[in-house]
Amino acid sequence: MTEQMKIPVNNINEHQTQPPLLEIKSLKKYFPIQQGFFKRVVGHVKAVDDVSLYVNEGETLGLVGESGCGKTTTGRCILKAITPSSGEIWFNDPDMGRVNVNELEHEQLVQVRRNMRMIFQDPYASLNPRMTLQDIVGAPLRAMKIAKGKELEDRVAEMLRRVGLRPEYMRRYPHAFSGGQRQRIGLARALAPNPKFLVCDEPVSALDVSVQAQILNLLQELQEEMGLTYLFVAHDLSVVAHISERVAVMYVGKMVEMAPTQELFMTPKHPYTEALMSAIPRPDPTPREKRIILTGEVANPANPPSGCYFHPRCAYVEDICKTKEPVYEEISPGHYVKCHRAAELKLSGVMNLA
Repeated sequence: MTEQMKIPVNNINEHQTQPPLLEIKSLKKYFPIQQGFFKRVVGHVKAVDDVSLYVNEGETLGLVGESGCGKTTTGRCILKAITPSSGEIWFNDPDMGRVNVNELEHEQLVQVRRNMRMIFQDPYASLNPRMTLQDIVGAPLRAMKIAKGKELEDRVAEMLRRVGLRPEYMRRYPHAFSGGQRQRIGLARALAPNPKFLVCDEPVSALDVSVQAQILNLLQELQEEMGLTYLFVAHDLSVVAHISERVAVMYVGKMVEMAPTQELFMTPKHPYTEALMSAIPRPDPTPREKRIILTGEVANPANPPSGCYFHPRCAYVEDICKTKEPVYEEISPGHYVKCHRAAELKLSGVMNLA
């Protein structure tokens, strides 16, 4: 790898012709570990540890990784539903301009959240069973003082139509609906203030496969109609390949690789990404390469190993991996990776994403 190819993480989008809608720089979220009667802090769980990424307007960025790697925490930090420990979250708000969400006061944050919304994973737990659909979908409109009275009712009816539900359902309660319909309700609530950016926190993982396809198609239709931008958090790599223009991979709170979808799936540059690719089930009876089974345990975010966090499980580990943390750098246009051996390794990917 030549020295000219390396770029600072803070300039991770400098090759872009226009600024991204969302840009995260060195985001960290540490949760304190407390012990004893006086709750003395004896350590920290590094849930998100120096994450940098960007999302261009109108695109979908998939965010993948094992359970507990910090994907959901990253999404919640972006909206400041959880206050980050440090880092910058730059958002191009249509009303306020480019703002650092991490520095906003409450009133400013409420205004920004008109354009930044979240779809939650569990369609059963995310809806209040004591509220009707009109109350649920209209809640952000009332809280942000966008609409009230007849105008609010008309806006709720419009949102229900957009997500494929009948307006007369607005008097009903969540228990009357299936899981897929409840996720549509959650989507209608998120879209009610007419946002520009959505954090989709595994929005289809709790649904049947046939319903998953319906929700994914709906998300893509709404993206085209409303000019939406998505950060799509998921475990299912087949879903991510279908819906995302680019994909970012996390491991134990750190970003290890980010690239255009086709490039990442076909030519991964990080051994962890290669292992994820090998785990994708494919309906092909012909022989293929043997699946990569990672040995050892996932690193403890409260006591991570020295050097590269992935080195205890890596088949390509060298001495430098155990002592020196790799730099997150661009090895080809738009392809970022955090691995000492990224330039020399020839890793296996998925040759056919269909």
